[in-house]
Amino acid sequence: MRPLSVIVPLLLMVACSRGLGAEAHVYVASGANTGGNGSRAQPFVTLHEAREAIAAARKADRVTGKVTVHVANGVYPLDTSFALGSDDSGTAESPIEYRSVEPGGAHLRGGITLQPSGFQAVSDAAVLERLDPAVRRHVRVYDLSEAMPESIPDFKVAFRGKPRGPWLYVDGQPMTLARWPNRDAAEGGWAGFTKALDTGLPDPGSDDPAKRKAHPGSFEFKDPRPARWNLDKGVWLQGYWTHDWSDEVIRVASYDADRHAITLAAPHNYGIMGGTWGAAKRRFFALNSLDELDAAGEWYLDRSGKRLYFYPPAALDNASIVLATVTDPLLKLSSVQHVTFSGFAIEYGHGNGVQVKESQHVQIVDCVVANLGGSGMSVNGSQNRIQGCELYNLGTSGLSLSGGDRKSLTPANNQAINNHIHHYGFFQRTYAPGIGVSGCGQVVRNNCIHDAPHNAILYGGNEHLFERNEIYRVVMETGDSGAFYTGRDWTSQGNVLRHNYIHDLGGGDASHVNTMGVYLDDCDSGDTIEGNVFYRAGRAIMIGGGRDNRVLNNLVIDCPIGLHMDARGMTWKQWNNPESAGWNLEGKAEAMLYRQPPWSERYPNLAGIMNDSPREPLHNPIRRNLFVDCTKQVCSFDGNVKKMLDKLPLADNVAVNTRGRADVVVAKDIPGFTTITGSDEKPVDIGFDAAAKRQYQLREGSRLQQQLPGFEAMPLDQIGLLRK
Repeated sequence: MRPLSVIVPLLLMVACSRGLGAEAHVYVASGANTGGNGSRAQPFVTLHEAREAIAAARKADRVTGKVTVHVANGVYPLDTSFALGSDDSGTAESPIEYRSVEPGGAHLRGGITLQPSGFQAVSDAAVLERLDPAVRRHVRVYDLSEAMPESIPDFKVAFRGKPRGPWLYVDGQPMTLARWPNRDAAEGGWAGFTKALDTGLPDPGSDDPAKRKAHPGSFEFKDPRPARWNLDKGVWLQGYWTHDWSDEVIRVASYDADRHAITLAAPHNYGIMGGTWGAAKRRFFALNSLDELDAAGEWYLDRSGKRLYFYPPAALDNASIVLATVTDPLLKLSSVQHVTFSGFAIEYGHGNGVQVKESQHVQIVDCVVANLGGSGMSVNGSQNRIQGCELYNLGTSGLSLSGGDRKSLTPANNQAINNHIHHYGFFQRTYAPGIGVSGCGQVVRNNCIHDAPHNAILYGGNEHLFERNEIYRVVMETGDSGAFYTGRDWTSQGNVLRHNYIHDLGGGDASHVNTMGVYLDDCDSGDTIEGNVFYRAGRAIMIGGGRDNRVLNNLVIDCPIGLHMDARGMTWKQWNNPESAGWNLEGKAEAMLYRQPPWSERYPNLAGIMNDSPREPLHNPIRRNLFVDCTKQVCSFDGNVKKMLDKLPLADNVAVNTRGRADVVVAKDIPGFTTITGSDEKPVDIGFDAAAKRQYQLREGSRLQQQLPGFEAMPLDQIGLLRK
């Protein structure tokens, strides 16, 4: 750390030259000479120097105006977090901004750059023997002994989420750890099985004491491929072992070729084929096997020998090659106020990108956060804002917002606005959302989220606003999930999902629609779903036994099921059982003091729930919704809901079969629904044109506009990313 006497005069000089309280400017350039003073002519080399200079000047009370740190284009390597604490804060009158001189020009990088010339042809006979003869001349090896002098630990026996690092990236894209089946193989790169030999679940009646508790399971796999794997070196399987919403990576313990049996080295929480909702066939792929390094873009690391083997997808002569190694958050702000980071590329770490904790008025603006083993950003505190950022190639989730106080219903007002979040969930395939929200009073607006195996937005808590977001190509390989997902809580009240466009979701199959646009799971209550467009979105809206959920003015097009509502609280005995994981609905409400203000005033129906048939899905108004060309059911109601339709506020809904197609259903015998059927000769004028053009407004004077005069126009031109 440079002496205070050297640092303070610089900032004092800048401030005083323009009058006390004027802006101060500090300059950083990665290619500058060491020993600079932070001026334009003699910039600092690192952000750490700039941080120390600002903190020292503020401590000396020499700068009272805004401080801007101008960071020149270049790479700023990190071997641990660039961390700011309370001493590095600004104030409302004197904020601090770290700004990349050009958007995306300053790179905060948490990895080791590998030189293309370091990759050599493989000459080790034992290694060549394990490679497919067709690829031996393509595979290259890099000696990491000098770049990574410390030992490289192996993967854990079983894990969810990111594996132990490092991870290889070439030209801005993550490479694939050698695997089978390859990603472009049939069945989407998955192998399947249908018979468990041992689920691994506890068997109280077993003569073997080891099997009376959870133990590693086994399954029949008739493909002989595992016979070629060197299990002593370690091969892991990533699989959906029982549920399509629970993935886990588990090492292979053994393979019995005579019995066609694979035995795993650790138990899975739900067992192997321990009972599932969805497809009976289970799936997995093998990873981390040198024997399977047979496709361009695949790599393998001999961790003990520190040899990196790689099958380049193209010539490496001018390639950018980075090995992500840093597991700490690349940018870490704790108890910080009034600090902005603008225009940075935050990349190539094997942990999280940005962590903001217990902070206020922090802004991350116009940054690229990419190529990380963990999540993009996590923001905790109040009055923080993530805006205009792009987040992609992430091992787990995109970003998360938390803060506020639920018990007092005090909002945090953290905001995620106009962010582009895509290609995430690379390692953790489930419950790693594009945006995760908790606490009280967060705002999620004008984001575009797409291309992920599971949720787009996963939320819980109170008084959150989700509006004008576009979501597509999510829930692409999982089931029993939704683009929006929340669940199992009476107290998650006051959340508004308004004017979102949810379309072209994945998952599901022809016989079982298990992908949802909005999924209020397991008695979740108190949300408003209003003015949204659902196009090819599976079960567009699902209310899983909850109450006080308002479904108003939504447009549902080409979805197999328009609306689902069930009464699982009436049939599932665990609804209020403290011993059932995640349930105990009344206990959760008691923890919020729900019968006292402000809860009793804000949520009066909840306050009186225990005296109002608490197990029934009451007070769910379904009004002014338009369902167009549903192919399975307009409304999917279970038996108990059908018996209580007279208790439900259903009104002014319209179901349309535009051309009288035989494969389109109508809403028969459902109160509050009107059916309109057209024909090829005279199709129903639905008032809008091709869905691909996003022209969803009801045309003035159209039949549907007359049928639904109270249907409110949606701000379609304001949904999704806004131009800067």
